[in-house]
Amino acid sequence: MGMDVHIFWDHRAPEGLARSVSRSVTAIAGLTVDVHDSPLALNGYNGQRRQIDAGVVLDNLGTLMRRQRIQGPVLLVVGQDLFATGLDFVFGLARPQTRASIVSSVRLSNEYYGRHPCDEDLVERLAKEGSHELGHIYGLSHCNNHECIMFNPHSLDELDGKKKEFCQVCSAAIETGKSAISQRITLDVLR
Repeated sequence: MGMDVHIFWDHRAPEGLARSVSRSVTAIAGLTVDVHDSPLALNGYNGQRRQIDAGVVLDNLGTLMRRQRIQGPVLLVVGQDLFATGLDFVFGLARPQTRASIVSSVRLSNEYYGRHPCDEDLVERLAKEGSHELGHIYGLSHCNNHECIMFNPHSLDELDGKKKEFCQVCSAAIETGKSAISQRITLDVLR
């Protein structure tokens, strides 16, 4: 494909899981993934909600990507709870126009629900949700197939019910999206 996805791992995200998540995203989405410590200072904290506004973070991430000339899509993994306008929380959010996306580990961890900690569960959920947000960057919408990565889960159980793959329709669409983004980046670089 010639274009890497960059995973930015925030210092408050769970330690020691970045490589495992990147390998899983590579396996699920067929993308080349690089992992880096996040250079982004997180803004958008809402004290009343005790959450971070994912839209504010994506605005700042898009600015950072432009300034540092980061061409490939970025997935930011954070360890704070996220919300988006009109929603109580989000597992993650993507902004296809800027190729920026974010995922929070908070509601993907067993501990949040009073369950026993399990790194394997958290890695799988971060990879599924990260691949879902990257799917949006590559032009995919939500899918009605409950087992597809692009299904929009409203609970942890729905997320756990998804397979670690795109359905046939979404799989074909992501390949088209990869080509389109590659061509757009090539044109941007040539300008």
